[in-house]
Amino acid sequence: MDVSRRKFFKICAGGMAGTTVAALGFAPKMALAETRNYKLLRAKETRNTCSYCAVGCGLLMYSMAGDGSGNVKSSIFHIEGDPDHPVSRGALCPKGAGSLDYIHSESRLTYPEYRAPGSDKWQRISWNDALTRIARLMKDDRDANFVEKNEHNVTVNRWLTTGMLCASAASNENGALTNKFVRSLGILGVDNQARV
Repeated sequence: MDVSRRKFFKICAGGMAGTTVAALGFAPKMALAETRNYKLLRAKETRNTCSYCAVGCGLLMYSMAGDGSGNVKSSIFHIEGDPDHPVSRGALCPKGAGSLDYIHSESRLTYPEYRAPGSDKWQRISWNDALTRIARLMKDDRDANFVEKNEHNVTVNRWLTTGMLCASAASNENGALTNKFVRSLGILGVDNQARV
């Protein structure tokens, strides 16, 4: 077989194009297998925001009850990026794309737990008990450590023994309200998950 230089480059380019198309997922068998697995037509679509970092990418979560009668609790079975979201335009990082594994993880904590001092066991408590305990501990610490005036008798109203870590996926309005609330208590140590 007599192959000229030009024919050799054509053969190489054609082979490279074919393997690239197959590597990108355009092989017919792979595409058919993936479309068969997702039953998105009967699913409930819910828009949400990814909670992993400060970017706030949009998620589309698909859930479906087991028998469609409403007697079975809905379960999320597919998550993808929201192409209409102004921040991410459908793109997700590996953590956001793996959100489904996080949701269905056996080690995911879905309720508050408390471990008494000196104990080696965690006990489940109600949300009301958890919030009441947090509020009580904050009040006790603020009462014990609040500084009204500094050494020059200038009013400072500081509470330096407690800090606040704010959510990164919150809106600007929510962040402003959280900042005002924390500052009104006298807390100076305020940070955001986006920086951590």
